[in-house]
Amino acid sequence: MDIGMLWFDNDPKADLQSKVNKAAAYYRTKYGGEPNLCFVHPSMLPDAITAVGEITLKSNGSMIPHHFWIGVQLQTVPIP
Repeated sequence: MDIGMLWFDNDPKADLQSKVNKAAAYYRTKYGGEPNLCFVHPSMLPDAITAVGEITLKSNGSMIPHHFWIGVQLQTVPIP
């Protein structure tokens, strides 16, 4: 990830999608950009979910449960 922020959400009533959407809304408001990548602890990521809208979800064992590292992965264009 090139640019990101750490978000905490341990609301037991909210599902993963709601939590990611809430973090993304805050990110948009604070930074004025659109996040496209979010890292979460492996225990938080069901096998069937790989994205929430346009935000790619990836598991990372160094993340603490209930924490979301959300931000922007800049797209690289190969140089011919």
